Amino acid sequence: MISIKSNFEIEVMREAGLIVGKAHRAVADAIKVGVTTNELNAVAEKVIRDSGAIPSFLGYGGFPASICASINEVLVHGIPDNTKLKDGDIISIDIGACYKGYHGDAAWTHSVGEISENAKKLMQVTRESLFIGLQQAKPGNRLGDICHAIGCYVESHGYGVPVDYTGHGIGTSMHEDPAIPNYGVAGRGVVLKQGMTLAIEPMVHIGKPHTKVLKDNWTVVSKDKSLTAHYEHTIVITSTGYEILTINDFEGGDKL
Repeated sequence: MISIKSNFEIEVMREAGLIVGKAHRAVADAIKVGVTTNELNAVAEKVIRDSGAIPSFLGYGGFPASICASINEVLVHGIPDNTKLKDGDIISIDIGACYKGYHGDAAWTHSVGEISENAKKLMQVTRESLFIGLQQAKPGNRLGDICHAIGCYVESHGYGVPVDYTGHGIGTSMHEDPAIPNYGVAGRGVVLKQGMTLAIEPMVHIGKPHTKVLKDNWTVVSKDKSLTAHYEHTIVITSTGYEILTINDFEGGDKL
């Protein structure tokens, strides 16, 4: 069952989202050649805890870190370690924060140094697909309208989306109903209603959309080792459309 949040709950989630945005800003500022993903994890965790929240990911299902740091062919759930970022890498940072019992969740892909034109295009299309999908996020539309818009846009550029990893509802649990795939049929699925809170997150492969999980049981990579990108915002459905709760102020974080 999809929960409808009260105005009070939405206000708390707005605070959680602002903390996620602050953590993303701090990590974005820290990304450079030679920095380790462990160092980025420490930056995000400090912002989250200093803001009176706790990292949503740390310990979730046994996950050992406060952020997911996914480099190049790693699609999602990359575990921070002592790997140093190299010139030409792209890295997807996924951050969650729980504030007064409510979660915010957002992801963003960043360039490290000078990246290839292929990587730039992948990042651009993936980011744009998020906002193309959000254009369908309004009362009376159906969930499939968002999914269809994302999938069609990604496929029109020759890319693919994985079938096993989706967006989700969010609130007092980090993952609530409904699952929100990045493909689907317009006009299908649940009717969107004011007060629904959703995490919309296109994950895109530059190659074939097949994945595998590494031996750590977390890290998801593209099976053909092709580049991947990941963008996500937590939103609430309003009376006329949607509001982004995980606003950031870099790389056009709150608009197309």
